Amino acid sequence: MTDASTRTGHCLCGAVKFTTRGPPRFISNCHCESCRRASSAPSLAWAGFLDAQVAISGEALREYASSPGVIRSFCGRCGSPIAFRGERWPGETHLAVCAFDSPETMAPTSDHLSEEKLPWAALLGRAPA
Repeated sequence: MTDASTRTGHCLCGAVKFTTRGPPRFISNCHCESCRRASSAPSLAWAGFLDAQVAISGEALREYASSPGVIRSFCGRCGSPIAFRGERWPGETHLAVCAFDSPETMAPTSDHLSEEKLPWAALLGRAPA
């Protein structure tokens, strides 16, 4: 990914805002059960950035330790999922793609934990089974 632009985003109510600088390390759909439950969707698209690339402003994010070594952050006012941090990815902040102001420009290029996908959900480039 060569996009070096500044991107902005916010939660549903606008209380939490964020800015990223530079290209994401990856953009991927996660099919794990935790992401599905956190988003109430068949998968959750994440864009991974180095911590230094991300600035979060507005109201403080609320945090939830969804599993050992994993912190999910969300708006305490409207509940929108915003960020994910995991011990497995030190120094990274993963941001929910659909919280960006222009998610249509951030198409996922991979699927993560596809073995946990719902049987009726599609993977990139493939129709549902």
